[in-house]
Amino acid sequence: MEHRINTPITSEIATSLHAGDYCYISGTIYVARDAAHGRMNEALNKGEKLPIPIENCTIYYMGPSPARPGRPIGSAGPTTASRMDKYAPRLLDLGMKAMIGKGKRTPEVIDAIVRNKGVYFAAVGGAGALLSKCIKSSEIVCYDDLGAEAIRKLYVEDFPVIVVVDSEGNNLYETAIKEFSQI
Repeated sequence: MEHRINTPITSEIATSLHAGDYCYISGTIYVARDAAHGRMNEALNKGEKLPIPIENCTIYYMGPSPARPGRPIGSAGPTTASRMDKYAPRLLDLGMKAMIGKGKRTPEVIDAIVRNKGVYFAAVGGAGALLSKCIKSSEIVCYDDLGAEAIRKLYVEDFPVIVVVDSEGNNLYETAIKEFSQI
């Protein structure tokens, strides 16, 4: 099934999506990778407030390349989501609803997705130049000393993703293997 959805992604939106669905996201999403997740975790350990609004937030695991003249961002392909798996359950428990990346997630992340009625999307790896065309604005909001790993706020229009893990824990990577092995 195909969906056009807007951020913020709420539990109601997340629970309407199913593994294998194609989605086009419009609205604000945040970019954070390993180093930024580590800093957010440190802030939480110190009892500090997170630098982004986490409630119903969508985080894209991406490291952008420099923008060409006239563009808000360079190539913007997904990075491997499993590198954020040690942080994702905590952020989901704090209200994050959606993550965009590539690759498999741990059982702990999938449990947190189910517990919090969230969703994990995959963006197509290797298509960063095409994905960047859906990004209409990009601004660094914190941790600018991290360079490409700084947290960015993006505004996207019709950003294409596929639901990999839905709010019920259905995992496209597992169901697709079973489906195609029967052919």
